[in-house]
Amino acid sequence: MAELEAVIGLEIHVQLSTRTKMFCGCELSFGDEPNVHTCPVCLAHPGVLPVPNEEAIRYALKIAAALECEVAPRSIFHRKNYFYPDNPKAYQISQYDLPLAVNGRLGEIRIHRAHLEEDAAKTIHLGESGRIHGSGASLVDFNRGGTPLVEIVTEPDLRSAAEAATWARLLRTTVRQLGVSDVNMEEGSLRVDANVSVRAAGSERLGTKTELKNMNSFRFLERGIEAELARQRELIGAGGTVVQETLHFHPEDGSLTPLRSKEEAHDYRYFPEPDLVPLAPTEAMLREARESLPELPEARLRRYGEEMGVAEDVATVLVADPDTADYFERVAAAAGGVEPRVVANWVTGELAAALRGDGGESAAASKVEPEALATLVAMVQEKKISHGSGKAVLAALVAEGGDPLAIVEREGLAQISDSGELESIVAAAVDANPDAAEQVRAGNQKAIGAIVGAVMKETKGRADGGEVNRLIRAKLGA
Repeated sequence: MAELEAVIGLEIHVQLSTRTKMFCGCELSFGDEPNVHTCPVCLAHPGVLPVPNEEAIRYALKIAAALECEVAPRSIFHRKNYFYPDNPKAYQISQYDLPLAVNGRLGEIRIHRAHLEEDAAKTIHLGESGRIHGSGASLVDFNRGGTPLVEIVTEPDLRSAAEAATWARLLRTTVRQLGVSDVNMEEGSLRVDANVSVRAAGSERLGTKTELKNMNSFRFLERGIEAELARQRELIGAGGTVVQETLHFHPEDGSLTPLRSKEEAHDYRYFPEPDLVPLAPTEAMLREARESLPELPEARLRRYGEEMGVAEDVATVLVADPDTADYFERVAAAAGGVEPRVVANWVTGELAAALRGDGGESAAASKVEPEALATLVAMVQEKKISHGSGKAVLAALVAEGGDPLAIVEREGLAQISDSGELESIVAAAVDANPDAAEQVRAGNQKAIGAIVGAVMKETKGRADGGEVNRLIRAKLGA
């Protein structure tokens, strides 16, 4: 059988951080008592009329600008008809054949469209303990109903589960940097569904797709796509065919459960929303959206590599969190002659590890001031303290903040500068480890570690490791 390649497209719903809902004046909330942020409009009482949220439109235009989309001079809202308890109108106000924005790009992945719509209410399905008169019961919280959303739909350009998760992270960072959403997957303000299919490698013809839902983390997104790709390949390999349907991913055991057959557009009976006028952004609104863009993660990633010499994997970690990237730049600016790549390695390496051990606080929120870390990194680079002592100073900075110079003085961590003193310590360590010394003379380079360890223990980490190695080899003629 021919090799089957993955074809993946993503549908991303971004809740906008406006003060009020999309078509009424109810405040947005998360975690409040159920059904306290509602009104006749979002509860679809008879005779009410929707009014578009201007701030949501401006936020959507910023997203469109960041994704390099073409903004329609005139787009319209539609009614997407479906009956479900989370939708009191029995239709969702969305956009269909005239969306706000089309033909964009983020990295190498093309954006098919980005459009405005309103969110549904939150449905809470009760388990067996919640059964009423033998039937399953569900509760509905209408606080979320009517929240402004931008739905972003990619072209089917992704070729693996890992690539899909990586790109989704880039999108989240990009949107977060715009300041239009907190894109918190745990709270549902960023939701990612995946359209998954397989086809013969090299073919241009698309296979039958399924839609994956219930993937509320990037790790689950990757696992869910991998599980569905494996299912489709196994099904086709056994002579079966893929059915277009919506699937629910269960992260606890990696299984997939069919929810319903996948709807087509005609199933929703789209028609123009008669109570809303078309959207026609002015040139001033478009200019404001473009000019308000910060340096976006993709551009920042290029600058870190091309201008600052930071390795791509390290730069990727930095730009994943705008606050960490800003912190790194402050450290690099304060570190003077220290190469930015060295600073980047400390921020993503030693500092990140120290903060994980201290409870996982971010660099920007930690007690380690950027200027303090810059001083510490410079001291290590200039061999005023050893790398081991630098990590000890960093641990103190994480715990209490302060001045690294004062910590070095207080703890007696300044590097041994007297070459005669270090040579005598090395000689004593060689004499105390005759077996290791003999192995080094015989060509076993790994054996030198025991002697280096003895020197470091005696000097309490204040000796430069490279100089210690040089002195040992010189003494042993190795």
